[in-house]
Amino acid sequence: MSAIGKRRWAIPEGYIPSGSVSQDRALLSHETACILNANDRDANISLTVYFANRDPVVYKVKVGARRTLHLRFNDLKDPEPIPLDTDYASVFESDVPIVVQHTRLDSRRAEIALLSTVAYGED
Repeated sequence: MSAIGKRRWAIPEGYIPSGSVSQDRALLSHETACILNANDRDANISLTVYFANRDPVVYKVKVGARRTLHLRFNDLKDPEPIPLDTDYASVFESDVPIVVQHTRLDSRRAEIALLSTVAYGED
């Protein structure tokens, strides 16, 4: 299969609510980047998170060859956690083409809201 995707993706919208209707992981408010690596090589990804009033933070992520990773921004810890209730944006830069989809589960109320969209990608 020939490579699909792009090497650079942007998600200009990010926000992890601190509130949730449950502490069950399935119902916890979160943001996720769903990453597809359909290549025959591992994807080494530099994820830069931008904020309105502070310097960006860089995370390193690896997605195996012909694998997918549903990366919860809530789970990022090194070098620091993403702050809750804070606007942010993110840029993914990969050494091989990948596809990135953005999903948010907002469970602050019993009427749970789910948002999903493909990120903006370019080479």
